[in-house]
Amino acid sequence: MENPVTVIQSVKLDDENSKLILLDQTLLPNETVFLELTEMEDVWDAIYQLKVRGAPAIGIAAAYGVYLGTKKSNAETFEALFEDFKKVKDYLASSRPTAVNLFWALNRMEDRFKSEEGKSAAEVKAALKEEAELIRAEDEKICESIGEYALSLLEPGMGILTHCNAGTIATAKYGTALAPIYLGQERGYDFKVYADETRPLLQGARLTAWELQQAGVDVTLICDNMSSIVMKEGKIQAVLVGCDRVAENGDTANKIGTSGVAILAKHYNIPFYVCAPLSTVDLDCKTGEDIHIELRPSEEITSKWYEKPMAPQDVKTYNPAFDVTDHSLITGIITENGIAYAPFTESLPKMFKK
Repeated sequence: MENPVTVIQSVKLDDENSKLILLDQTLLPNETVFLELTEMEDVWDAIYQLKVRGAPAIGIAAAYGVYLGTKKSNAETFEALFEDFKKVKDYLASSRPTAVNLFWALNRMEDRFKSEEGKSAAEVKAALKEEAELIRAEDEKICESIGEYALSLLEPGMGILTHCNAGTIATAKYGTALAPIYLGQERGYDFKVYADETRPLLQGARLTAWELQQAGVDVTLICDNMSSIVMKEGKIQAVLVGCDRVAENGDTANKIGTSGVAILAKHYNIPFYVCAPLSTVDLDCKTGEDIHIELRPSEEITSKWYEKPMAPQDVKTYNPAFDVTDHSLITGIITENGIAYAPFTESLPKMFKK
């Protein structure tokens, strides 16, 4: 029987009613609400406000969004329709700067549009819908493949630490870093998972802990600053995280706090694996220094989760959404085509050729 969590579709298309259906991840774990979006401003807001989050899920939402935005166009010629498409594409691309999947999906949709030159507006729109559906279907297969490769590195009964949320609700299905946990559960691996709360937006506490508990996985929630002690006590045998962008040299941008976990794992000689669909690997980005890090509002630190503000009024804040884990701290980068090891400048390009 399929796991009740892995059947959740956090992003789906209601083409008949021209709606994008999104699981509002900002309301979890207390409410399970699916948003029905028809306006591009609402799709943009859902991406920016993290109502839809997780690099693959953002890409899928962007693909569906640019299709629905173009579907509304009354343009009759290929050229006029492309102008409307570009407006929607550029608008959605401005929602978040770090997750490469957003741009990857939008560029793939543009490539499909251009390949339909000479066809009617209706035919182009149908092609865009087909491409968006392909992006979603391919992501499901990619996640399962990543899960299989990751599972080959793990042993039954292991303690696994994960940071942020890289599960079913962040992808089409299974997740990236959580995929081996779900596959292992189906095969009796009995993993013991420790989930960092992942401040300041608590994706580990609100989303990963919720997902894994709903799925019947043995999960323990810890504060971010407890990672060192659980490692020292021998509770962790592997760290699995997702990512939002991988540079050519293997530097990896992921949710803020990931680099600290990697440093601790290195100290305690615990393997640190990054689960990365090839759509997140950016070979044009040479190192982590070239990755633009998104800065988020101060309220996420000072008041968002509290009845009363938990910081002095008007105190200065610094709230980067991501940090970059140096490639020297990464044991392996697990893709759908295999596992890349150092030197990543040699192994990552080979993943694309398989």
